[in-house]
Amino acid sequence: MQFNEGAELDLSQVSDQRGVGGRVAGVGGGLGVVGLIIYFLVQQFTGIQLPAGGLEGLGTNTQVESGQLAEKCKTGADANRDSDCRVVATINSIQAFWTDQFARSGNTYQVTKTNFFRNSVSTRCGNASSAVGPFYCPADSQVYIDLDFFNELRTKFGATGGPFVEAYVLAHEYGHHVQNLLGTSDRVSSRTGPTSDSVRLELQADCYAGAWAKAATTTPSANGQPLITNITQEDVNAALDAAARIGDDFIQRELGGGRVDTTKFSHGSSAQRQKWFTTGLQTGDPSRCNTFDTNNLG
Repeated sequence: MQFNEGAELDLSQVSDQRGVGGRVAGVGGGLGVVGLIIYFLVQQFTGIQLPAGGLEGLGTNTQVESGQLAEKCKTGADANRDSDCRVVATINSIQAFWTDQFARSGNTYQVTKTNFFRNSVSTRCGNASSAVGPFYCPADSQVYIDLDFFNELRTKFGATGGPFVEAYVLAHEYGHHVQNLLGTSDRVSSRTGPTSDSVRLELQADCYAGAWAKAATTTPSANGQPLITNITQEDVNAALDAAARIGDDFIQRELGGGRVDTTKFSHGSSAQRQKWFTTGLQTGDPSRCNTFDTNNLG
């Protein structure tokens, strides 16, 4: 994956707390739909306990921006040589895509931030450690990620990795933001199982990620130029490999003791995650990502 070297990056879409202990303070709130899915997934596969309450006592909303990002991440040329800038550029591209998609249907997309943290973070959905992986908090409508997760995908999950795998992960999380804006997240009532609402929510987010990828090289940024100039078949293969390695069956079999229990599925099987990402990638049409009204999840 390559970026347009002359395209400008928008740093307002990210917040970097890695240099301040990884803490974003907030008040009140609860885990919400997606937060509960995260809660159950972490309980099942890692044994880590997350609080189900809000963040009373942490003070008023406070965010600390890193000047280092602003200094080094200005154009697509920076994204081609620096991993942090690459993430910023990818986020800009994803949100430009959804801004356009919402406008086509007469709606307004709400641009939101991705928060970089290290080790742990406090959000309006509760406290989380890096072990949770990237997540979207519906209570504050923001994405959270410890960027070391991309290394863990390679070392712990055995994924090929690479820039487009990072893009797939980020596009998936922004898919949850879209679901929150559209009210789709409110449809989740069943938390686990092969055809549960939580699985359908996750597979739809995979499909949304594929739809973005289809349009990534033609979606203009705010200054009128596409941020991404090239996505190769090798990139796509790497994303499909990653999708397979974060399927519920793979995690249970390879990282959770060897026994696959479909009743505890919350994100979908490896094959399902690959199928729905491919559906989005082939069609480029978010309306083809309606996982809630189909009996064939794959």
